[in-house]
Amino acid sequence: MENYQLMADKSSSISVSYDVPTAANAASRFSKILLFSVLLTSVFFSTARADETADASKAWAKLPEILAGFTVPKFPRHDFPVTKYGAVGDGKTDCTEAFRNAIEACNAAGGGRVVVPAGTFLTGAIHLKSNVNLHLEKNAIVRFSTNTESYLPVVFARYEGTEVMNYSPLIYAFEQTNLAITGEGTLDGQGKTWHIWKSNDDPRQLVAMATRGVPREQRVFGDGHHLRPNFVVPFRCRNVLIEGIRIEDSPMWVLNPVYCTNVIVRNVTVDTTGPNTDGCDPDSCSNVLIKDNSFSDGDDCIAIKSGRDRDGQKVNIPCQNIIVQNCEFKAGHGGVAIGSETSGGIQNVFAENCKFNSPDLEMAIRLKTNPARGGYIQDVYVRDCSIKLAQIGISLTLRYGSSGAMDGDAVPVIRNVDIQNCTFGELTSRPIFIQGWSPASPITDVTIANCKFLKSAEVSFVTNAVRIAMPDTKGSGLEQPAL
Repeated sequence: MENYQLMADKSSSISVSYDVPTAANAASRFSKILLFSVLLTSVFFSTARADETADASKAWAKLPEILAGFTVPKFPRHDFPVTKYGAVGDGKTDCTEAFRNAIEACNAAGGGRVVVPAGTFLTGAIHLKSNVNLHLEKNAIVRFSTNTESYLPVVFARYEGTEVMNYSPLIYAFEQTNLAITGEGTLDGQGKTWHIWKSNDDPRQLVAMATRGVPREQRVFGDGHHLRPNFVVPFRCRNVLIEGIRIEDSPMWVLNPVYCTNVIVRNVTVDTTGPNTDGCDPDSCSNVLIKDNSFSDGDDCIAIKSGRDRDGQKVNIPCQNIIVQNCEFKAGHGGVAIGSETSGGIQNVFAENCKFNSPDLEMAIRLKTNPARGGYIQDVYVRDCSIKLAQIGISLTLRYGSSGAMDGDAVPVIRNVDIQNCTFGELTSRPIFIQGWSPASPITDVTIANCKFLKSAEVSFVTNAVRIAMPDTKGSGLEQPAL
C-alpha cells in the first residue's frame, strides 16, 4: 500500500491508500473509489486551481523581464574567409590550421566573421575566441576528422556532468565573450566513428575518481581512454549565439554550454542518431534561450542539467532561467527534459508553443533524477504545447537509473511543476507517469491544468506524490485512483 495525498486546504490534507494499479486492474479499482473521488473533486480541484494557477501566472508574468535581459552578440563588419588562410573545400585537405589562423586573426583584429564558403572542409577541433562569429555560408559543410589525435591536447570539460580533462569538443571555447556560430551551412561530426566507445568502463572510472575527491586536474583521460567528446561546447563563456545552422551525426551531446551566461540557440536544426546524442544540454548555465529549433536525436532533444553526483554537488552551480519557445521535437528519449544531472539544482524553466510528433519520441515532457544526484528541480512551467504523437505525455521520476548509478544519500527534490493548456493527441503508452522516491521523499506540487489527452494505450501511474492537481484536465488514460 502507498499513500497519496490530495490537498484540500492549506492546513490539512486527505490521504488515499491504494494498491499500485496495473493497466489490467485499474478500471476495477477505480470503480471502487469512484464515489469517494467525486466527493473530493470539487474541493481538491477548485482550491488547487486558485492557488497553483495564481503562482504560475506570476511566474509567466516575469518572462518578459527575463527575455529583455538577453543580449545578441554583435560583430564588426570584417570578414576573414578560411580559404584566405589555406583552407580547401575538397573534403580531403586538413583545414585545421587554416581555421585556427583565421580565428586568431579575426580575434586579434577586434572581431568579425570567420567565413566558410560553399564546399566541404575537413578539420579537427575548432577553438573559438572572443568577438568571433564562425559563419557558414549556404552549401558550406564543416566535416570533422575521425582521427582522435585531432582533438588533443586535452581540455577542461564536463563529461555527463563530471569535470574532467578530456578530448577537446569538436567546437570549443573557454572563458570567451561575444562569440557565435551562424549561417546556413552544416556541421558534420561523423559521430558514428565515436559511437563504438559507448560501452566501456571509463565513464564509471571518472565518476569514481570524483567521488574519491581526486582533483579535476588529475582526472586526465583523452589518449588511451574512451570518453567521447561533445560537439559544441562553450565553457565559462558569456554572450553566445548559435543560429541558423544544421548539425548532424554527433559523437555525443550536440550543443552543450557549460557554466555560461546569456546563450541564444535559435533556428538550428539538429538531426543525429546514436547513443547519448542529446540535442541541446545547457549545464549549470543562467539565461539560455532555445527558440525556433528542430530536434531529432538519439537521446533527449533538450536536457537541462547542473552537474552529477558528488562532483556536481561540490561545484554547486545551478541551471536557471532557461526558456524554450516554438521548438519542434521528433525522435528522442525526451522532448523537453530536465536531468538527470541535477546536483547543482535547476529552476525557472519555461517552455511554450512547442510541437512534439514522432512514434520514436519516448516522453514529451520528462523530469528525471535520483538520490545519487541530489539537488532539485523546481519552478518548471509549460504551456500551449501540442503533442500530436509520442509514447508518454508527462513523466516525472526520482528513481531514474543510469549506468547502474541510482543509489545515494542525497535524495533530490522535484516540486512546483505547472503544465497547462496542452493537447496530447495519440500516446502509445500512458498519459502521465509520476514516481517519487518514497512516501518520505515524494514529488510535490504538480499541476496539470486545462490539458486534453485524446488517446492513450495505458492508464496513468502515480506513486509517492503529494498535491497533484488536474483542474479542467480531461481525456483518455486518467483512470488511476490517485488521479
